[in-house]
Amino acid sequence: MNIEGSTYDRRGLLAHLERNFKIDWHGIHGINHWLRVHCFGTQIGMRSGADLAVVELFAYLHDCCRIAERLDPLHGERGAEFAHRLNGTFYTLSELQLDQLCTAIRFHSDGWIHTDPTIQSCWDGDRLDLGRVGIQPHPDFLSTHAKQFIKEASTALSDIH
Repeated sequence: MNIEGSTYDRRGLLAHLERNFKIDWHGIHGINHWLRVHCFGTQIGMRSGADLAVVELFAYLHDCCRIAERLDPLHGERGAEFAHRLNGTFYTLSELQLDQLCTAIRFHSDGWIHTDPTIQSCWDGDRLDLGRVGIQPHPDFLSTHAKQFIKEASTALSDIH
């Protein structure tokens, strides 16, 4: 993927994240969750006009700074700061893209709705994967584009379990 004229090093980023991940790589907030968030976020983002580069980076970075599987209220803040520091290393984002990415990461657990289609696509992708922890995504916290994926998300998760 090309981001702002520079090459995005997905393989290098994921290797870096795996080396530094503090909890179970295959746990409820690990790589399999990130891949589903990427899949859902991309499908929604294609319909909403979101910046798909930001959506993808969000998927991989939003939970990467967790230090606990369950309660970890500062993981979004840590993740946003980490994403900001990585800019220019594994990816190079414009100011707008970096702001969207860091905002989406910082507030992804707060239950908000956002008017920016990129930020909301990130949050929708994450919320559609709530079934992995036994929570049905609520339509009031999803964009119009994401609501149509609730049933698909539940089916995908039942196939996994």
